[in-house]
Amino acid sequence: MVFQKEHLDIFLVPSGFFVLFVYHLFLLQRYIKNPHTTVFGFENNDKIAWIQKIMQSENRDVMTALYVLSANNSGATFLATVCLTLSSLIGAWMANTSTIFSSELIYGDTKASTLSIKYISLLVCFLVAFSCFVQSSRCLIHANYLISIPNSEVPSSYVELAVIRGGDFWSIGLRALYFAITLLLWFFGPIPMFVTSIGMVFLLNYLDTNKSPLVQHHSSSRFRGNHVSCQVN
Repeated sequence: MVFQKEHLDIFLVPSGFFVLFVYHLFLLQRYIKNPHTTVFGFENNDKIAWIQKIMQSENRDVMTALYVLSANNSGATFLATVCLTLSSLIGAWMANTSTIFSSELIYGDTKASTLSIKYISLLVCFLVAFSCFVQSSRCLIHANYLISIPNSEVPSSYVELAVIRGGDFWSIGLRALYFAITLLLWFFGPIPMFVTSIGMVFLLNYLDTNKSPLVQHHSSSRFRGNHVSCQVN
């Protein structure tokens, strides 16, 4: 059997995805067992302390809390809009008969069936990201209601759950966009896709690792003793 350039997609593309999935499984395990070593655990510690300070304060500063949550909600809404727009563009591109990515200059499999897989995979990533950002916005809006209820004794754990879930969906949506970047490079061949996957792992490991000690908030001890049930991919 003679090795052809089309065979590169069979070996390099699954290898690139395997490296990304293994890294995220390792990250998930580290987040569950040692959350303070990840950026997610570091941020959740501060989020929970902020919520507890807001909810336990005698003169609850509702306007400041709503402003902070609205800023996060605006970011999630903007990214959801971008993902939906890109999904529409990909759908329109699939309906087009353009042969830009079928050129012989692309070193890899350029058959129509493979090109369709590329489009569908990229479209799925953007749709997953869109769904996660929408869910993140939903959770943050729910937190707005919980904080702004007048004369109510809403447990701070309810607000914590809504905010942490919103952050988790936000993180998953960003992960889907990171995967979309590697898929986008696949259009230019399996070699750029594989190289991007390896580089993405090193970059994400740098961004996801926390080496700073947790801020010792007076009301944040519960986070270290009772880890939040929502997990991040």
